Amino acid sequence: MLSDIYGCKLVLGSATPSIETYYRAINNKLELITIKKRADGALLPDTHVVDMREELVKNNKSMFSSSLFEGIKDRLEKNEQIILFLNRRGFSTFVSCRKCGYVFRCSNCDISLTYHNNSNNLSCHYCGKTEKVPQICPECGSKYVKYFGVGTEKVEEEVKKYFPAARVLRMDFDTTRRKNSYENIYNFFKEQKADVLVGTQMIAKGLDFKNVTLVGVIAADLSLNIPDFHSSERTFQLITQVAGRAGRGKKKGEVIVQTYNPDSYSIQCAAENSYEEFFEQELSLRRLMNYPPFSELMLINVSSPNEDLLIKNIQNVAVNLKSLLQNTNKVEILGPCPSEISKIKNNYRWQIIIKGELNQNIKKEIKNSIYDSVKESYNNIRISIDVNPLSLI
Repeated sequence: MLSDIYGCKLVLGSATPSIETYYRAINNKLELITIKKRADGALLPDTHVVDMREELVKNNKSMFSSSLFEGIKDRLEKNEQIILFLNRRGFSTFVSCRKCGYVFRCSNCDISLTYHNNSNNLSCHYCGKTEKVPQICPECGSKYVKYFGVGTEKVEEEVKKYFPAARVLRMDFDTTRRKNSYENIYNFFKEQKADVLVGTQMIAKGLDFKNVTLVGVIAADLSLNIPDFHSSERTFQLITQVAGRAGRGKKKGEVIVQTYNPDSYSIQCAAENSYEEFFEQELSLRRLMNYPPFSELMLINVSSPNEDLLIKNIQNVAVNLKSLLQNTNKVEILGPCPSEISKIKNNYRWQIIIKGELNQNIKKEIKNSIYDSVKESYNNIRISIDVNPLSLI
């Protein structure tokens, strides 16, 4: 590390440090310094959690709860600004046939195509493939093709529909591809030339807008449903970070979090701005399941355009790893199995997870065993080994 080379202090600053980092800090592996107040004496925003199931009972089928709708209306009347957060770009998240259930998927990847209204295309967010929206279902010939799910484009359209006088900007990957586009959107909103900013996680932190008094989290559940032990942590971090965009000036802010899981501890703790409470609950679950910081993980990803070759090689890897680690009772091997997204860019993907007490010698032996297992096919497959990965997807 540069701090070791130059003998200087290394400062890691975050309102939502990772569980592993905070665990090290409270166990005196790192020096912990806590800032209890916001800059310039700004007050923390009031945060309200809205159960969207109750909205449906009230016959509200809009993506905006009554609380958020009234909040947007109120801020527009006061010439204050609003941020609406949804960590999913596009207009509709998938397109399906109502008659037979066929879902339009990418031919290169194991993922559904996302509909983008601006280009009127279906797009894969993994390989970039685009295609026009078919008028009929290729499976059964039905004309009943329907768009499902919500992305930032749809949120932008709904705001314009319900509040036609509002000046709306959208900040996501699609609107920030061109040179200077991010800076242009940022400056336009900062100069109060727009009323509403809709965006993905790129608006969640690091932005300082003094006139933003309302933040709406459209669907707090998205990251909760990811099959990864980090999902609760990511949910807490995203909500806490985007909530921090409200009330950074002299006016007090408000945050409205829409969810179908209002009892989730990650959502409740984020609403209460209680990192310590979230940390304790998350830590107890990780201790129970022996996940970091109580163990280390190694994620072994193997991919190849030849699925049969891939399966043969990853099975060889698994057999040799089990033989290597059979006398190590503090190490567990999970898999092999297909990755959550089992094909990307015409490469099939499988994975193995190793969990437990992994010292440097064991890590080296594991690495050597993996490469010995696939040496005959090494040029036709791709292997990645990630220690303590940020994502298991």
